[in-house]
Amino acid sequence: MVSLIPLDPQLHTDLLQQVYALTPGYWELYHLSGPPGGQAERDLAGVQNEAGRSALGILLPNRPGDPAAGAQLIGLLDFRMHYPEPGTAYIGMVMVAEPFQRQGAASAAWALLEEWLAGQAGISLARLTVEQFNPGGLHFFQQIGFDLTGEARRTKSDQRFVRLLVMEKRLIHRAGNR
Repeated sequence: MVSLIPLDPQLHTDLLQQVYALTPGYWELYHLSGPPGGQAERDLAGVQNEAGRSALGILLPNRPGDPAAGAQLIGLLDFRMHYPEPGTAYIGMVMVAEPFQRQGAASAAWALLEEWLAGQAGISLARLTVEQFNPGGLHFFQQIGFDLTGEARRTKSDQRFVRLLVMEKRLIHRAGNR
């Protein structure tokens, strides 16, 4: 169904900004009417400047089963390897454009990444934070096997503080992972 590709700032900045534009609900959580101009450019520059950080685009085929039809960028997986400690991957963002949500794309993308992390990358734990005011995100991460740790953090977002709930998932290397 979906595939993942590394995002290249030279090729994918405009496409990622379009994904952001197609996800107004995310920006509304932060009291924004949409993504800030240049957000994709800043995000992809940040990926290049942080050791171990990666941004993968979530691709959906235009016509399943027809490779000649191409694919479209519908989402983003942003993560950092061996952070905050060796063997841990910190998941910064899982985003799918709203027209493609609730169709299994994010779950399928996570399954691909999880298999690679647990197998080839040798990662045993995935951690993330989800905004307390984002029940949809919390529910999604619980559905794919993340558990609340009981930890919470506060961070400043614009002029207000946001409470972030810490979640984690043990990753298991299964025979057949390559």
